[in-house]
Amino acid sequence: MLSVENKKSLKKRVEQWVKCSLLPPLAAAAIRSVARSMRCETRGHEAVDALYREGRHIVLAFWHAQQLMIPIGYRGTGSHVLISRHGDGEIIARIIAKFGHEAVRGSSTRGGAGALRALIKLGRSGRDVVVTPDGPKGPRHVAKLGVIQLAKATGLPIVPLAFACSKKNSFRVGIATWSHIHSPEGCSCTEPRSGFRAKRMRRGSKRHVWSLRRSSTGLRTRLMQW
Repeated sequence: MLSVENKKSLKKRVEQWVKCSLLPPLAAAAIRSVARSMRCETRGHEAVDALYREGRHIVLAFWHAQQLMIPIGYRGTGSHVLISRHGDGEIIARIIAKFGHEAVRGSSTRGGAGALRALIKLGRSGRDVVVTPDGPKGPRHVAKLGVIQLAKATGLPIVPLAFACSKKNSFRVGIATWSHIHSPEGCSCTEPRSGFRAKRMRRGSKRHVWSLRRSSTGLRTRLMQW
């Protein structure tokens, strides 16, 4: 008979196996399945493609709330992504590995300085590096200083990447985005300079818009303040 302690230990090991071994391939397959079900359009990618043709690399930045579909929109050959040392971070690291990305573990609250040094070294060696400027703890959609320090230290341009989608039976333009970015009028995806644009769709259709621009409203606002 197993003791209570042994049962708890066995349960913990099983849970850890499910999270780290079973969940990542299933999650990666789910992301690819969702992507195949969408009609995607990429906008503003010309400048980024030009950088890659010149042999240059980038600091890719996206809001934390949009991380699910970012692996599909990335246009490079592989990157190093800043991921927290939290338990959930290990799951995310294993998921992105299925898309050819590597993890650099650390965050603003744990291991951040070491992770920043590692990203700087990677960026200087000719790798794409990826961060979420607002981080998991927020404030949401407010870029922190780390992304600026990273760009200055590596000499790489910051390229914001955003994802927006329309609902299947939307009544008007851009009523939903995955990041919940809204214009002052209370409608999403309507301000071109924010990096989101959408067109009126026929009833029953779906439209998903990628935006890859040199600056987004939130990030640009923070840059102007520093």
